[in-house]
Order: sequence, then C-alpha cells, then structure tokens
Amino acid sequence: MPTMMPSERTVILGGGFTGLFTALRLNRRRYPHPVVLVDRSERFSFKPLLYELLSGEMDAYQVWPRFEELLRGSRITFIQDSVRTVDLEGRWVELESGLSYAYKNLVIALGGALGGAGPDNRDAFFLRTGEETLKLRQHLRNCLQQATQLGEPEERKRLLTVAVVGGGPAGIELAATLADWLPASFTRLGGDGREVRVALLQRGMQLLPQDMSLHLRKTAVDALARRTVPVEVILGASVKKVEPDGVHYERDSSAQLIPAAAVVWTGGGGGGGMAMPFKLQGLPPQGYNKHGRLLVTPTWQLPNFPEVFAGGDLALDPDHPQPTTAQAAYQEGEGIAYNLEALAFGRQTSVAPVRSLGTMMKLGLGEGAVEIFDRYEVAGRLGLLIRQLRYLGLLPTPIYSFKATAYWLTDLLWPRSGMAA
Repeated sequence: MPTMMPSERTVILGGGFTGLFTALRLNRRRYPHPVVLVDRSERFSFKPLLYELLSGEMDAYQVWPRFEELLRGSRITFIQDSVRTVDLEGRWVELESGLSYAYKNLVIALGGALGGAGPDNRDAFFLRTGEETLKLRQHLRNCLQQATQLGEPEERKRLLTVAVVGGGPAGIELAATLADWLPASFTRLGGDGREVRVALLQRGMQLLPQDMSLHLRKTAVDALARRTVPVEVILGASVKKVEPDGVHYERDSSAQLIPAAAVVWTGGGGGGGMAMPFKLQGLPPQGYNKHGRLLVTPTWQLPNFPEVFAGGDLALDPDHPQPTTAQAAYQEGEGIAYNLEALAFGRQTSVAPVRSLGTMMKLGLGEGAVEIFDRYEVAGRLGLLIRQLRYLGLLPTPIYSFKATAYWLTDLLWPRSGMAA
C-alpha cells in the first residue's frame, strides 16, 4: 500500500453522465476543493444520440467530444487512465499507469461490465461509445459496398442483413434507424434498397418494458413496420451464440440461424450481474447487492464510507431504485455535486430525488415519439424535434449545447444532400 499524504482533493472515477455532470456542476458552483476526473477514454459519449452519429444525422464533435474540449477553461483536471485499485480505508486510488491519488471525497461512476453465464456475444457489435458506433458504421459501409458487386445470392443476402438483439428501447431505436438508413445508403451506391433486411430478436413475447404506456408501446411497434424496409420482429428468440457471419438462436425448441453481416447487441449480458471494473478494497460484503451493484443511501453515499459517493449503472439505492438511463444519471450527477458542496461547507447532505423527464424514442430517420410527464404523447417529426432539443439541452456546458443545437437545427431545416453510409 502506498503512503499517501492527506488531501483535500475530490476524485471522480468515470466520465459518463454521472461523473462528468458531477464535475461540471462542482465547477459552476465554485467548489473550494481541487477536482480530478478520471476516464479511460479521451472522449465523452453522449449515448442517447449515438444513433444520429451512426446514421450521419449528427457529427462526432456534437455527440462524441473530447473531455479536454468540454473542460477547457474549467478548474477540473482530466486524467485519461484506467482505475486499478480503490482503497476505501486508506482513501487513495491507484491507476493502471501507476499514478496514485489520495482523496478527501470520492465519486465512483465508472459503470460496470455485465458478467456471468450467458450467450456468447464476443463477435457482436455494440453501440455504447462513439468509437463503437463509428466501428459499426464503417463495417456496414464496407458490407454495402461489397454487396453492390457480388452476384452470389446467399452471400449478397448475408451482407445486406443486420440482426439487432434486444427488444427494449435501445433495440427498437437502433432497428428503426437501420431500417431507414441502410436502404437509402445502398440505393445511393447503386443497389436496390429493398434487398436490405433488418431483424430484431427479442427473448420475451413482447417488445419494450411492461411499465411503458400501452399507447407509446403501440406507437413504437407500429413505427417498425413503416420503415423504408419493415423491421422483421422475432419474438421468443433465445440467442445462443453470435458469430462473425450470423446469430444462432432457439425458438419454439428449434435451433435457428440468421446469416448476417453484423449482429448488434443491445440486450443484457446474460445470467450474471455487474462485474466491478477495478479492485475495491475495504467494502464489506453487505455493501453490494446480489447482482454486484454498490448499495448507496438516498444521498448517493456508501453507508460505511460517507465521504464516498456512487452513481450510474454500478450503484443502487435499494429503497428508491432508479432506471439506468441517461436522464437519471444526469440528475444523479447534479445531486452528488450538491451534496459534495454541502460537505465542503459543513452542511447536511440531502436526498437527491430523480424525476422522470418522460420517455423519448427515435423511431427512424425523421420520426420520433416522446411521452411528456408520462401523460402526453407527441409522435412523428415533432416528436423527434422535442426529443432532440431535450437531449441537446443536456449536453455539457451551455456554449457547447448551443453550438450543437444550432448545427442540428440547420441540418433539420436545410438537410444535407444525402447522409452517406
């Protein structure tokens, strides 16, 4: 164990929504202590808008900006590194590079990796970061280009097929986007867009969560059938394995295969829970739940270590469980920052409730649906506009949000001459 001098420093582990917005909020509130933000990536991924990055509706600088750009002019120190060890009793953090930081307060917002037994999805594509999104985009571009000059029908069909695993909001948003964007892209390359196939596999017998309103669920499901090529929905599909050339699944006790150029995974990780992405020393077994998530108080503090806060996917308040969504993580960051400031000035921490801002979904190019205050639904182009503006309003820093909004509105009113594959 390294010998660490006492420090007034606040260390934030993870630059996702919770971690980044905690840091930005502290900076705006003139927090008196130095703040260090650690993330393994050099860029922040605005996850709700990655579909727009995939389709070319928005650019990388809008939804995948560098942390250094976002934090320019702030008092936040950004360190690009991965976390190796956190010693809660010693109050220090060790990074993979060998750097170590003592802290007075710590925020754990790294998220976690899904672990445990489950289907083999190592060959699947994911849409969790800007890097993964651009990797999928380039792969699909290559497949479409190859298909324009391929005469062998089976291989051509495989190159023009994409399978999406998971029938939750992410799976539906992705499938709807692909079913508009890929046919248009293939047509621009000289192909017949009607040859494109997008399949959506769902383990259960119903798309979308049961707690979503029936009307919004129907709006989303109906939208899948109205795309440039209708999305093929396969319910009761238990995925067994993903391979580079397709996905194996079981349905009605029958083993089946969809040959596909890409299989994109939006579902869970299998039968296990969360795997801690670093070594956490000093936390008793009762500090986790059975799925491996850190248990926190309603103020987002660890019960035995009140100087440590946790939020995002890896944390859970068992009395007030919150959805693992961007809007929830954003509000968690605001609440954690408020309580860190309270500790710094000798005030009591307070409960940080998370309010639902309504369900917002992208349902293809130029179409969306939002449910405001869980009561009023707006669908179609206006629904997409409300969704975009609401998310763009959450982008880090007011100036950055204004720039991204202005560019997006310009593209909406005066569309570019075709969005390239």
